[in-house]
Amino acid sequence: MSLAVHAPLPGRVLALADVPDPVFAGQMVGAGVAIEPARDRGALDVRAPIPGKLLKLHPHAFVILGSEGGGVLVHLGIDTVKLKGEGFTLLAGEGDKVDAGDPVVRFDPNDIDSTGYPAVCPVVVMDSKPDSVATNMIGATVSTGDDLFEWTAP
Repeated sequence: MSLAVHAPLPGRVLALADVPDPVFAGQMVGAGVAIEPARDRGALDVRAPIPGKLLKLHPHAFVILGSEGGGVLVHLGIDTVKLKGEGFTLLAGEGDKVDAGDPVVRFDPNDIDSTGYPAVCPVVVMDSKPDSVATNMIGATVSTGDDLFEWTAP
């Protein structure tokens, strides 16, 4: 199984090792990348990076189970669960079927900055082996919907 994952929001692509959280940096949740969100656009609609079903939906994070299997987690900021939903607007519902590019959550990274929490957004394939994501996008600036990485099940 192969999974093409698209950028859920605009910004600069970072390696997970550069995320200021040991769980993501250590790829304990799965392999992937992170996006430092663009700050010049105000509120951003974070979009589905793959087609599938919204398996879990929280204001600060969501998981989409791909139609061919494989789940992708998009986490909006680090430790933002502590905000208890403040600053996030849900644009979809848990259990919804989504296409890649459908809006899921809206947030303003500038508002997250003001809380003191990092606004960086990890995008990971759940339960994948460390370093199992192939990408040449580290350091690149992406727009919403751009190809982010390809993941192939071992």
